[in-house]
Amino acid sequence: MTNYVIEALYLAASVLFILGLKGLTSPATARRGMHYAEAGMLLAIIGTLMHHEIVRYDWIIVALVLGSAIGAVISIFMPMTAVPQRTAISHMFGALAATLVGVSEYYRHGGQLDRPVMALMRGAPITYKLQNASNLTLFAVMVGLFSYLVYQPSNYVVFYTMIGIGLLIGILMVLPIGGADMPVVISLLNSYAGLASSATGFVLSNNVLIIAGALDGASGFLLSVLMSKAMNRSFRNVIFGAFGGTTAAAGAKTLPGGTTIREVSPEDAALQLGFARSVIIVPGYGMAVAQAQHQVRELADLIHKRGGTVKYAIHPVAGRMPGHMNVLLAEANVPYDQLYDMDQINDEFERADVALVVGANDVVNPAARTEPGSPIYGMPILNVDRAQHVIVLKRSMNPGFAGIENNLFYLPKTFMLFGHAKESIQKVINELKTG
Repeated sequence: MTNYVIEALYLAASVLFILGLKGLTSPATARRGMHYAEAGMLLAIIGTLMHHEIVRYDWIIVALVLGSAIGAVISIFMPMTAVPQRTAISHMFGALAATLVGVSEYYRHGGQLDRPVMALMRGAPITYKLQNASNLTLFAVMVGLFSYLVYQPSNYVVFYTMIGIGLLIGILMVLPIGGADMPVVISLLNSYAGLASSATGFVLSNNVLIIAGALDGASGFLLSVLMSKAMNRSFRNVIFGAFGGTTAAAGAKTLPGGTTIREVSPEDAALQLGFARSVIIVPGYGMAVAQAQHQVRELADLIHKRGGTVKYAIHPVAGRMPGHMNVLLAEANVPYDQLYDMDQINDEFERADVALVVGANDVVNPAARTEPGSPIYGMPILNVDRAQHVIVLKRSMNPGFAGIENNLFYLPKTFMLFGHAKESIQKVINELKTG
């Protein structure tokens, strides 16, 4: 009877996971989707704790309390700029958990492991000579060790050597990944973690782990495909290309002599925004670093009060993780109906009085359209350069992760407002309030 209850709980949890994933497809339903997923995880934990193989709960309770306490502290005190790092750490712990389960099962059963149960799962840029060749060689060695274990599963030295090589491959494959590729890599690693969890589910004969892992793996892979398409790059180029490295600027165009930038004061920026009828805000990683999302929302509210309209243009790979900008703007209670994907908003830039760029760089660089020699050539970008006027908030003229100059900054219609984004926007807000 207990087994039927467990399977029923697992089935309900799987349905809730699917509903949660469906809810996450839209900002308007994302919160509800998270609640579904949380409820599903609760049911999955309850079902797991009902297994008759569990003979004592003291260590499980200690782990639950300790994990909950750590999770609460991270959620409450972690700054939004650290979300990508926390996400990466979560993937690491997920992979580590799957590895430890495999080690535990191997330790318990040793040479008596059934052969069909064993399965193979793969796990600013730092580059070195023969990097890809050495990684592929290590992977081939690991495959060879795994093949040997299928026929000689009792060899503990080979088993732990294979795990060590897998850990080394994971580190070496991530080292050459540039910051600009982080969103794609995070979702790809999420896919790997999901597939590893699904494989672990087969080892443990745990249906909910199989289903949840498969959902995680499939959704992570599809998201990676979409973001790679948004960057006009392949997985091979992301993993092995070291985009954003020191050599990336080799194909960059040298700007013509005498080209200058035009600075704008907070007072003049406030004047332009105050009289604008249509404003499109383009958030980027600089907004996350400055924690300026609340000031951006306040500025948008002031523009609305003056009769203007405000829309937010979200590039698929803006920030350092999938949906980074959406999370930041949701934290500032920006209405969902003001957020627009690149394909939805690009045609509207021509009719915008002002495009306000807050810390974005490569995703608004016209070189992606005009310079075949540029490392970002062919990458779909936001058409900020087609707005009537452009105001760019930036700390300095340092290039983005692609390591090239942004031609947008040198257009006659572009005005640079240098400084800390949060402080600069607050000055603009103060001017609008008193103007």
